[in-house]
Amino acid sequence: MTTDHAAHGVCLALPTNRACVPAIADVAAEAAWAAREFGVQVHLLILDSADAATREEHAKAVADLPGTPGVLVHHLDEEHQRAFLRTVIDRARADLPAASADRLLDLLLPDAVSYGACTDRAFLLAAALGCSSVHRRDSDSTYQLLDGEPVFPIHHELRSIGRRAAEAASGVTHHTLDPAHAQKPVALVGSSFIGELSVDLGEMRALDPAVYEEVVGLWGPADFTAEQRRELVADSFVGNGTEPFTRDRAVLDLPDIWRIDMCNIALDREVYERVPLPPANDTIGSDYFLHHLVLNAELPGVTHNRNIVNHYTPERRTDAGFLAYQLRFTKFLLSMLYLRPVYDALEAAGGALLDADHHLRPALVAGFARDAAGADRTENHRRLDVVDRAYRRLGGRYAGFADHLRPLRERLLDEAQADIEAFALLVDAWGPLVRAARTTPPTPAPAPAPSDTPDQPAGRRSDHA
Repeated sequence: MTTDHAAHGVCLALPTNRACVPAIADVAAEAAWAAREFGVQVHLLILDSADAATREEHAKAVADLPGTPGVLVHHLDEEHQRAFLRTVIDRARADLPAASADRLLDLLLPDAVSYGACTDRAFLLAAALGCSSVHRRDSDSTYQLLDGEPVFPIHHELRSIGRRAAEAASGVTHHTLDPAHAQKPVALVGSSFIGELSVDLGEMRALDPAVYEEVVGLWGPADFTAEQRRELVADSFVGNGTEPFTRDRAVLDLPDIWRIDMCNIALDREVYERVPLPPANDTIGSDYFLHHLVLNAELPGVTHNRNIVNHYTPERRTDAGFLAYQLRFTKFLLSMLYLRPVYDALEAAGGALLDADHHLRPALVAGFARDAAGADRTENHRRLDVVDRAYRRLGGRYAGFADHLRPLRERLLDEAQADIEAFALLVDAWGPLVRAARTTPPTPAPAPAPSDTPDQPAGRRSDHA
């Protein structure tokens, strides 16, 4: 199952719903570096859900990118993404489960922020482009510098992703993988971030550390001991701290998913072409499901230390941005009622999640999701009670959020259950969708661009967080 990047190309994906001209330039520089250093064709895929004026700024930034041999840039607004998805769904319709086809477009391109759905669209477009891997970045992050040069994560990603572990061992600094997994492909390569917390809770932690611990601890299992909950809180949303990059460390083993974030990850197509991410709306963390699946299926990964720098965008500092993000965090807490049992089932299944050829078995995943959908809601009622009490204790705009949340309670409880049911439906449909995507050209086609070296082929033009 060795992946030939040079033959297939790779997808460097940047989903965004906000102004991010600097991020476009940064990720384009990473794409150019990868094409030059690895001799691979890089499809830089910008999935743009921003408003019309911002999309125009992005289009200009894309048009201004220098022509780079080996890089094709695809800048797709939601209109083009929707057209692509409609074609894929129509082509897959005969093979889709009954009554699912009409729901799929809304799941994959909802009229809301969806961390999982935007990445699922990147997966399908990568299949359309014939890519062997997806490398995900976010619009609210940038790269560290060492001696004035950017530290690109794709260095480690392309050295290992898709290769059999036995072959990838020579490209890492530390090899601790059990030899029993040596013939399996490296399914995930990733690192984390330094800088601000990955969720907008830094102000809460500064205002009242006890409230922060109580609220963040809600995403753990209800039967955690006080010590386990403290450890969970200490490890949550902090990335890899603040220490800057000085030299490479890359460990081949089962992936350390607590040190890998979606702004800094590569996934092999043998993973994302078999199982998608949950398409939950307005729910942070919904794009981390494949971390758990890869780990519990005992697929090899590489965890490295080329951490990305995380920063908050101005929109999050506004009252509207604050309200929207705290709601997404609350929905994350509620999603755990259903995702925790799935994670437990994945852990119990272990190697049985793979078939004899080391391929993931999607039907098992869909079944675990359906089983979880019937969970008793008592724990989620308690979570909402704690959020209400804790936010009122903080006062100010936190108390205002508690007022906003109170009439939404029943709706949010229903949505959390509906989200896990929708995930099971999407897993069932995913195989036909991927097969259809492989024969569906993404639109618009990337235009060739003038190259700085006319005798070489050139291409240009292409977080929700």
